[in-house]
Amino acid sequence: MRDTELSEWIHDHVFDEGSQQAETRTRLVMWITLATMVIEITAGWWFNSMALLADGWHMSSHAVAIGLSAFAYAAARRYAKDPRFAFGTWKIEVLAGFASGVFLVGVAGLMIFGSVERLLTPEPIHYREALIVAALGLGVNLICAFILGGVHDHDHAGHGHHHHGHDHGHGHQHGHDHHHHADHGHQHDLNLKSAYVHVLADAATSVLAILALIGGWMYGWSWLDPVMGLVGAVLVAVWAKGLVIETGKVLLDREMDHPVVEEIREVIAELAAHEDSHLTDLHVWRVGKAVYSCALTVVTRDEALTPALIREALKVHEEIVHATIEVHYIR
Repeated sequence: MRDTELSEWIHDHVFDEGSQQAETRTRLVMWITLATMVIEITAGWWFNSMALLADGWHMSSHAVAIGLSAFAYAAARRYAKDPRFAFGTWKIEVLAGFASGVFLVGVAGLMIFGSVERLLTPEPIHYREALIVAALGLGVNLICAFILGGVHDHDHAGHGHHHHGHDHGHGHQHGHDHHHHADHGHQHDLNLKSAYVHVLADAATSVLAILALIGGWMYGWSWLDPVMGLVGAVLVAVWAKGLVIETGKVLLDREMDHPVVEEIREVIAELAAHEDSHLTDLHVWRVGKAVYSCALTVVTRDEALTPALIREALKVHEEIVHATIEVHYIR
């Protein structure tokens, strides 16, 4: 079996019905956000409302970020069978999620700057008009959150690849494995999460804005608006930090603390329990939503401990879709 077929296998099993739904719904949310942006900017220009204009341009930032998520799904699907992507195109989606997280950090920074500026130099607020804008924004974001939240991840299973091994004749053997995977757990789509976080962030800031405007309108607390802006900025920054860390970990292949690593070690330990054998090298990295690749080296005196035997033992962990196994025999 040619190694270039791995990317096609990952596409068939990872870019499943859940990913197709996520792409469709993310694109729908993008168009809804763009339409709302156009309506608000047009109305703001027509009625000479700075509140409507400001919220319209704010909507544009989220339209860009959500559009990036939709573009990532399309790019990942388009290049899924391109042999230049050795382990598939799933990380295009993760990269888009990382970019969205960084974009959210920038949004939080602008929110802090604007709020501090408003605290230092207060300006009159048109409460009734601003409340209408905030309510409109909240309604749109709740609809978008419902659309994105309706994407359900699906269990998936696929056909197995052939496995192969070869002896180099120098006291060690190599084996490569492409075996069946059927994930029974919940998939975690980081690209979808990034779009969802943008929608939730906008909804949260709309709620805070409504509370601040009601307080200012009824009790004259004009300071509450910029204070709520600061609270919203902190909330957005916290969500952004989590998204950047989570996607960054995948992009940098920081997976050696994942439970699957210890499971691989346990498999090798059980096979080598009664012999002078030990695992000398192990690398594990993610190649899909919940699937992993690994490369490992075992040193042993037991010539019965072959790559094929290790490969067979690893099959119990179905999330391992590709393994490169090297065994060095001590003479």
